[in-house]
Amino acid sequence: MSEETKKLLEEAKQMMSGAITHLQKELVKLRAGKASPAMLEGVKVDYYGTPTSIENIANISTPDPKQIVIQPWEKSMLQPIDKAILAANLGFTPKVDADVVRIVLPPITEERRKELVKRAKTEAEDAKIAIRNGRRNILEKVKKLKDSAVSEDEIKQAEKDLQDLTDKNVKETDAVMAVKEKEIMSV
Repeated sequence: MSEETKKLLEEAKQMMSGAITHLQKELVKLRAGKASPAMLEGVKVDYYGTPTSIENIANISTPDPKQIVIQPWEKSMLQPIDKAILAANLGFTPKVDADVVRIVLPPITEERRKELVKRAKTEAEDAKIAIRNGRRNILEKVKKLKDSAVSEDEIKQAEKDLQDLTDKNVKETDAVMAVKEKEIMSV
């Protein structure tokens, strides 16, 4: 196999594994029963006019499985953190308590669990789309190799390897989704 072909297959592998890594990061944000600081990932607080991540202006801890405690480094940030969490619409209400923001996670209803599974499936489908788009882009590059004196057999083999790689990554996406669905649906 030529160096160009190997490079393209490696690029496809990185692109596809990146899609799965992104999926895993997104699924961690979905609440599945126990509190996690990752649930607040992506929530931006107005920090003196600059949107800033909560983890950059406060300590986030989970003293027990049903609670998240946010302790800002500046007391003046309690209200902005409270507002940012409410604005993020994460499905829980923060409570300013002395010098911390406390979030007590309500028990998840069956309806909410189904909603979370639906959201997780959407994320998984987005990952599959990214994987397929990666395959399509690399396939176009592989077909252009005909011009640079790469044999027809090698191009066919590269196409087959690319399809195998795609199938493997789609299966891995399904496996990640199945684990998350089981986690969400277990009481």
